[in-house]
Amino acid sequence: MKELVVISGKGGTGKTTLTGAFAELAEDAVLADCDVDASDLHLLLKPRVRRREVFRSGRVAQIRTADCTGCGLCHDYCRFDAVIPPAAPQPSPDVAGAYAIDPIGCEGCGVCVRFCPAQAIDFPERESGLWFVSDTRAGPMVHARLNVAAENSGKLVSLVREQARRLAEATGRERIIIDGPPGIGCPVIAAITGATFVLAVAEPTRSGRHDLERVLGLAQHFAIPAGICINKFDLHPGLAGEMTHEWAERGVPTLGQVPYSAVVTHAQVAGESLLQSQPTAEVTERIVSIWQRVAARLDGAAQAQPEPGAEVRP
Repeated sequence: MKELVVISGKGGTGKTTLTGAFAELAEDAVLADCDVDASDLHLLLKPRVRRREVFRSGRVAQIRTADCTGCGLCHDYCRFDAVIPPAAPQPSPDVAGAYAIDPIGCEGCGVCVRFCPAQAIDFPERESGLWFVSDTRAGPMVHARLNVAAENSGKLVSLVREQARRLAEATGRERIIIDGPPGIGCPVIAAITGATFVLAVAEPTRSGRHDLERVLGLAQHFAIPAGICINKFDLHPGLAGEMTHEWAERGVPTLGQVPYSAVVTHAQVAGESLLQSQPTAEVTERIVSIWQRVAARLDGAAQAQPEPGAEVRP
């Protein structure tokens, strides 16, 4: 099984547009949107959901109002200001008020649960989002949506990848194409670890050059073969050439350059891929060529990887 992950140093570089086009060009791939904090591959592929599951991760404290004695120890011990004191003064010292937990402020540390003398605080798993298995015109897709202010997106990314692998095995598909998260944080690490090949999308700007350095450094740290696609290269052809030359000397090839084109925006507004709306446009033809090079690298990288359990020598 071969996994291609399309990543970038920041959001908005065009990785989802490329991923959507690659999905249709591959024809027999399973798709996975691992950008769970801001997923948008579904906007291009219009999935029909056939399975929906709740994602639970971490815990959140919940005070049972009827059992709360109002002692305030939870408020005193909480270091995240997540415990809300009684809303109004009590009518007399003999009448205790109930405290409450702000679920967004709660970090799930459990200190309040540990020290509550009345044992009036529950500690259930937090519902952090949803994940889906859907059908699209380009093939089956696994995707997810993290709740507002929810954490552990790296764990959700790992779940999406795991479900994509299971789906590929069940349907006899050899390729998984992943729309990865931007940046170099935990979600990106969860998306690329163990992948077959990484395609880093960058723009020819000073910040884009810096972002490319960081994201390719991450791929090299995990010894994952990588290639580059420079999007909107015609905004600064000179800098695009410098970026290509720099990384070629370090063994990372540039597999293609895509010009700025308004037809991309028109296709996105229409909720269509470039292959649907502009099959003969220059930008579409360039993306087709990039996919052919990426597919060749993906197949080559898969053949070069050792068999599971084989001894790896430095």
